[in-house]
Amino acid sequence: MPTAEPPPDGARRLSAFAQRLLALPPPAPTRSVRVADFRYGDLSGADFPVLAWRRAVNRVCLRRPARLRYDDPRGSESLRDALHGYLWRARGIRCTPERIIIVNGSQQGVDLCARLLLDPGDRFLFENPGYALARHAFAAVGGVEIPVAVDAEGLRTDGLRGEALAAAALAYVTPSHQFPLGGVLSAARRRALLDWAARGGGVVVEDDYDGEYRHGVAPIPPLQTLAPESVIYVGTLSKTLSPTLRLGYLVVPPGLERPFAEAKRLTDRHAPLLEQEAVADLMISGAYDRHVRSVRRRNAERRAALLAALATELGDSALVAGTEAGLHVVLWLPGIPADQEAALVAEGQAAGIGLYPVSPLYAPGGERPACAGLVMGYAALDAETVRRGVAVLAGLVVARNRSSD
Repeated sequence: MPTAEPPPDGARRLSAFAQRLLALPPPAPTRSVRVADFRYGDLSGADFPVLAWRRAVNRVCLRRPARLRYDDPRGSESLRDALHGYLWRARGIRCTPERIIIVNGSQQGVDLCARLLLDPGDRFLFENPGYALARHAFAAVGGVEIPVAVDAEGLRTDGLRGEALAAAALAYVTPSHQFPLGGVLSAARRRALLDWAARGGGVVVEDDYDGEYRHGVAPIPPLQTLAPESVIYVGTLSKTLSPTLRLGYLVVPPGLERPFAEAKRLTDRHAPLLEQEAVADLMISGAYDRHVRSVRRRNAERRAALLAALATELGDSALVAGTEAGLHVVLWLPGIPADQEAALVAEGQAAGIGLYPVSPLYAPGGERPACAGLVMGYAALDAETVRRGVAVLAGLVVARNRSSD
């Protein structure tokens, strides 16, 4: 009997989920740079609390149990207890440890939200521009994006009573520091968004990715404190300790503890216990809070160096947004058209600096500003590296502006 010929590219063996994954835009390649890399999301290796971490890991290892076994999929009880206290004193969140789910970074938390809250064809509201990997997580499960524009007050909520937006199952927002533009969701818009959730039974996924970093302004209370029954709070340790630890957490509404725990169990049983217990030790001892205060000061200094360099080197030829919180700013270049972003990034690479355009963060086919924009992270750089990198960037911008005249 003749055997069937295998498909040439193996496409027939892939699920619809896999096909949706392959249709998503690929990540930008990682390249080394000589002068300065302004990649956002990176932290300085020198900021990691090596000695405190070593002591915490040693203490955890010495407390090893008699039997090594799988643990609660929600995460280490000691870490959930420690987070329960930390979230109350740092962000004003009241919750029980049972409603905290430890995940492998905030990205896994967003992915669990997508899998548990969206069916193929369900609509989701998403900030435009917004965090691309969250958009991809919702799209991969078959969600249909409804882009919602943002401005200086965050997500624009004036259309939430419209039929298309009212029927959405989920809204993903970064209300304390909109990614990437930096707006803070105003009180009126917070009420409007939570009213939308209450009317239609929708869920708000609140990503508080940079909640620890405020520069001269009062912290904004999370949405979760206003409507714990409608909001899933997403937090991470990637911006305070290290993205390499892959530790984040969710605070889920009452009644959602079990589905999230079971989904986490099927995904990977639970997050690594040694790291969880070490973080719990840091929090219980007070070392974590001291570390956060320390890195907050260091990053405030880096931010000041970046803003000073941009003002000195670029002056009125650039506009800087999103400076009041977080670990990055957005640099708008009014003299350079948006369609020249890619060319500017390539020129930066050739000159030894890593530049990252804002265009990929906008929904495909949607409106965006006419000028070029860059998302500039500074948390991995020292002040001198920032100054050298901005000087190189200024030379490229001046040349581009002249060529456009």
